[in-house]
Amino acid sequence: MQIKAQLASQIGEIIKTHKWKQGQAAEVIGMPQSKVSKMLRGQFRGISEAMMLECLTRLGLDVQIVIGADSHSTTPGRVSVVAA
Repeated sequence: MQIKAQLASQIGEIIKTHKWKQGQAAEVIGMPQSKVSKMLRGQFRGISEAMMLECLTRLGLDVQIVIGADSHSTTPGRVSVVAA
């Protein structure tokens, strides 16, 4: 759920940057407006991480998934979303 929240936050920021209404954003990302609304309110049921990643690519972003070890860390691995 934390990853979905981070992805939804990124999608929301892009929508805000473009000053789109939810209906406009829904057309661009190919998702019904009602699902966009739910996603932006943190209701992720029925919206997969893969669908959110696809939304980001439709918004013009490149998405990279990087898997690797942090040689400086003494804690277990972590998952995070980083916007570049």
